[in-house]
Amino acid sequence: MQQFPKFILIADDDLEDLELLSEAILQQEANTRLHMVNNGPMIIDFLAKAKDDELPSLIVLDYNMPNMNGAEVLEKLCSIPRYQNIPKLIWSTSNNSNYIKECMEKGATDYFVKPATHKNLQEQAAQMLKMCA
Repeated sequence: MQQFPKFILIADDDLEDLELLSEAILQQEANTRLHMVNNGPMIIDFLAKAKDDELPSLIVLDYNMPNMNGAEVLEKLCSIPRYQNIPKLIWSTSNNSNYIKECMEKGATDYFVKPATHKNLQEQAAQMLKMCA
């Protein structure tokens, strides 16, 4: 089986945003493995079922998701030692300073505001790939 150097787990309830981000990441590094889900509970479930050697090298969370928002997912993940060394970032349309502060306090490695241009999206994808554990 082919080994993938980076594995990114992405949660976003907007399918278009998932597609745009996954394309941008794969344009940067085509051999990156991606797994996408639509909400917070799906992230928790996926990680709980993953073996230790199958954990992602980065977790990307939208802030505004149904069932659990990004900050709630961060709080849950950071309370479990198994996931503490995985970088976690929020990728959101909101640049609300309260959201940013909340997420950083709850364990986010970084907070990215979804970009308006393709160039900025490519730059963010490159930054995300650099963050992979």
